[in-house]
Amino acid sequence: MAGIAHQGKAVFGLDIGTRSIVGTVGYRTKERFVVMAQRMKEHETRAMLDGQIHDIKKVGDTIMAVKEALEQDIGSPLAEVCIAAAGRVLRTVTTHVDYEFAEERVVLEEDVYALSAMGVEQAYEEFQGGNDTDMKFYCVGHSVIRYYMNHYPIGNPQEHKAGSIGADMIVTFLPEDVVDGLYKAVEYAGLKVANLTLEPIAAIQVAIPERFRMLNIALVDVGAGTSDISITRDGAIVSYGMIPIAGDSLTEEIARHCLVDFNAAEQIKRSLQDALKKASKGQEDGIAYTDIMGLDQTIGAQELTELLAPVIENMTRPVAECIRELNGDKPVSAVFVVGGGGKIPGYTESLSKKLDIVKERVALRGGEVMGFIDFPSHVEKDSMLVTPVGICLSFYEQNNNFVFVTFNNERIKIYDNGRLSVVDAAMQAEFPNEDLFPKRGAALSCTIEGRTKIKRGSLGEAAVITVNGETADIHAAIKANDLISVIPSTAGAPAKLEVRSLPEFHQSITVVVNEKKVVLPKFVQVNGSLQSGYYEIQDGDAITMQNFYTVAQLLEFMDVLLPEDTPFAVNHVAADRNTPVYENFSVDWGEKALAFYHCQDTEEAMQEEDWQRVGEEDAGTEDEDSETAGERAAEAMEGAEHTPQKPAPQKPAPHDIVVLVNGSPVRMSGKASYVYVDVFDYIDFDLSKPHGSSVYTGLNGEKAEYLREIKDGDVFEIYWQP
Repeated sequence: MAGIAHQGKAVFGLDIGTRSIVGTVGYRTKERFVVMAQRMKEHETRAMLDGQIHDIKKVGDTIMAVKEALEQDIGSPLAEVCIAAAGRVLRTVTTHVDYEFAEERVVLEEDVYALSAMGVEQAYEEFQGGNDTDMKFYCVGHSVIRYYMNHYPIGNPQEHKAGSIGADMIVTFLPEDVVDGLYKAVEYAGLKVANLTLEPIAAIQVAIPERFRMLNIALVDVGAGTSDISITRDGAIVSYGMIPIAGDSLTEEIARHCLVDFNAAEQIKRSLQDALKKASKGQEDGIAYTDIMGLDQTIGAQELTELLAPVIENMTRPVAECIRELNGDKPVSAVFVVGGGGKIPGYTESLSKKLDIVKERVALRGGEVMGFIDFPSHVEKDSMLVTPVGICLSFYEQNNNFVFVTFNNERIKIYDNGRLSVVDAAMQAEFPNEDLFPKRGAALSCTIEGRTKIKRGSLGEAAVITVNGETADIHAAIKANDLISVIPSTAGAPAKLEVRSLPEFHQSITVVVNEKKVVLPKFVQVNGSLQSGYYEIQDGDAITMQNFYTVAQLLEFMDVLLPEDTPFAVNHVAADRNTPVYENFSVDWGEKALAFYHCQDTEEAMQEEDWQRVGEEDAGTEDEDSETAGERAAEAMEGAEHTPQKPAPQKPAPHDIVVLVNGSPVRMSGKASYVYVDVFDYIDFDLSKPHGSSVYTGLNGEKAEYLREIKDGDVFEIYWQP
């Protein structure tokens, strides 16, 4: 019967428990599962503790004994077996993953698989981030709690049209030593593992059918060393847990009290239920035993019940706390109990009190959930058989197993979910995820006119992947013993950027030079220094576009050479070579500039001549004789009595004025008259540090020239235009 698991006719399952090993051989037909043979053998020593193998050879011997007995029953050899790992050190990660399509399309089967693979990888990264132990963990199973389509819950997104799919997933991990111990014990017995599952997953296959999983139910598998817990809700298994206390704690208490060895204490424990039945009928309920001193002893059912009551309390308290924690800090609607440890009288009643739910909703599950299972006539349906049968059924559901592959010359073991790919092997080998995909070169960051600009580096080459010498990609399927080679991806070239490639570099300033328009390219300042368009921008550079030219820079741009003593005027005002020139400013030099100088000089000279003429008229002339002068003076005196005397013109005295500049009063003083440009001597407005393309000059709501005369109370508007 070698290879029966792969023929789909029958499957061999082993429940490797702390106290015993149960072997089951059976097959599935439509809606039923037929058990062909079943054997159980207890460990002769405590070779297993709390669900973990401590003595591989002794456990292997027990497995071999069960295997040989089953082979005799069915008349065929057994080569492959399905097993389950206990959750003593089970770790679970609940995660959410989304996958966005480039455009809305029909969801394919491979899309759903890729989503699950993403979820497993994401959960593994989350788990490793919190793994503060030296132990190496394997992913030993995952299940989808809920699917999403376009971010809304859905039963199954496959074949629907969607823009995105997502999933809530629960992913489980076990330490390497737990998995290796199981494999080595099985291999010692001459068997190969066909499928590995978790004990709580196996138990739930039988105890909670899919039609019940819409309900909020907890399944507690009470073994000898551990109590494994799983929670169902909304049609899925939503969480797993484990408490390292179970039936052996009862046995150990009996051994201490009765002074017997562990095996004798186990027999006393198993006799309690029958003793209680006898007591209820008024019959003798004493349980006889012989202690280690060789003395015959008897313990009554009531005494034994009272002895175990505190231990049962200690067993159910952490189980109830774990159920609440796994269920969002609230009790479940019902609890199904399976496993030998849960059969102890008082266990379900104690658990119901701890959960504060009615006792009828915490119950053992045995024959009533095995209606679809056909056992041999000599086998009694019992809660202890739920997990062994579930291990067999898990094979049909998952077909999971560990396989070995060689990744970059290192032999690694991977949990086979039936759809292994290169990325699964890379993850198990702890190959850096970033080395699978093309990497970008270093990015370049700078600021342009105060705004941050980031240029990304170019993409490098993807990882070079081969499977058995053939070119492949990260999604290529792999199988046992494949040879996988991955040459890490490379980084692309770092980002480069020259000033001349900036859109701002191509902006310009227009000025009027000697009554002709001239278009000037804007200068670029990098970190305060002028640079050419060929300057290669460095990370962190601060770039600004200079919005003005000095007169000297303007001459240089126009390739004009002028004598040093050449006069200049900017906006009709005398200037020099360092005077800034902004957008729409006018620049003149030579004779035209001198004309503005002359106009200013002439105005001042005319005022001075007026004062001189008045003085001369008052003083008279030196060549007039005294008589004539006397006569004229007498005439003046006579006329003064009848004619108003014309006052002599006076030179205006310096005076203060107050104007309003951008809403704030400004006092100007020291001059007899003022023009617009004078206000810049009284305000904080630095024309040498531009903050725009040109300066707006407004006076009383109108555009004003720099030389326009101003008076007290005038209203100014001065600001940089973009």
